[in-house]
Amino acid sequence: MDLLIAMSPQGGEGGGSMVSTIIMFGAIFLIFYFMIIRPQQKKAKNRTRLLSNLEKGDKVVTSGGIHGIIAGLDEKTLLLQVSDNLKIKVDRSAIGQVISKKGE
Repeated sequence: MDLLIAMSPQGGEGGGSMVSTIIMFGAIFLIFYFMIIRPQQKKAKNRTRLLSNLEKGDKVVTSGGIHGIIAGLDEKTLLLQVSDNLKIKVDRSAIGQVISKKGE
């Protein structure tokens, strides 16, 4: 009989470990937020701003590596002049970077 009473868990010890576990999960979530989620959101916002500020005459490079000058714009596509007599139509999302703006 005394053996069963000695083996039973104590009520006060379990509560402290639960609080520390919750604090650890909260700390891990904060680390993930500031190291992964927040920088991704900033990067996505900058990309959206870059694509919305494209203008006719800007020199750009596509994600496939094609260099050209924007000759025309639509809502989701743009006309890219690759050489004197060659223009191709690409999605706005295909633009990797803007080399120079029209006025620069």
